[in-house]
Amino acid sequence: MAVKIRLRRMGAKKKPFYRVVVADARSPRDGKFIDHIGHYNPMTDPADVKIDEEKAIKWLSNGAQPTDTVKDLFKKHGIYDKMSK
Repeated sequence: MAVKIRLRRMGAKKKPFYRVVVADARSPRDGKFIDHIGHYNPMTDPADVKIDEEKAIKWLSNGAQPTDTVKDLFKKHGIYDKMSK
C-alpha cells in the first residue's frame, strides 16, 4: 500500500485552507485519510503553517512519500534537517 503525505482542501469557496494528512495514494483528495499531522493556510500573510514534527518524521521514516507542495513546506520548517539528526 502506497502512503502519501498530502494536502486536503477545506474551507469555503475562494477561501481555502488545507490540512496536511497521511492518506492511501488511491483515496481521493478530500476522502478518507489515515492521520492528520498539521494545517496550512495560504490566505494569510505570512502563510499560517502548523505541522506536528514528531508525526511527520515518524511517517517519513516509515516510507510515506510527500507531495511536492508538502515537501516544500517540510523544507521551509526544517523537518528534513531534524530527520537526519
